[in-house]
Amino acid sequence: MIKLKNILTKILEVICVIMFAFITIVGTYQIVTRYVFNAPSTVSEELLTYSFTWLALLAAALVFAKREHMRMGFLADKFSGNALRWIYIFSELLVILFAALIMIYGGTSITKLTMTQVTASLGIPMSMIYVIVPICGIFVILFGVINIYELLRAKEVKPLSAKKETVISNESAVVQKAIVKGDK
Repeated sequence: MIKLKNILTKILEVICVIMFAFITIVGTYQIVTRYVFNAPSTVSEELLTYSFTWLALLAAALVFAKREHMRMGFLADKFSGNALRWIYIFSELLVILFAALIMIYGGTSITKLTMTQVTASLGIPMSMIYVIVPICGIFVILFGVINIYELLRAKEVKPLSAKKETVISNESAVVQKAIVKGDK
């Protein structure tokens, strides 16, 4: 399972990097045509909007796979051991439920509804834009199941923010020492 997670994570990373590069190139083209040639491209503007949507959803699935998503750990971080493990599992189950209901069911419904609609500039079916929602929902559910598997197999579960807090506190100590010494 962990090997599958690593392969899918790497694939998503590559796709996100390619999409980001594509957005940068198209965005630069859009700026040049608008301000240098005074002839804005409507195709590139629409392409940027939809590409950014795809990138945001794919990156969200990627971040969920790595368990580096934004979280409020003020309650969960007060627990340790098995209690923390079960809190994390419950959290993963809630995300899986959300992904199944909203992303897969809702995303599939909106994709079916928009099959006959066409984008203004690109002329492609809107369903091609919305299909990313259920695809990312599948990724999120798959990563959620793998995360639960990893949590159940782990000997020890630590708060997700423990590593980052250590780094932050070390940097704070260095800054505090510099301030005390009068260094800038």
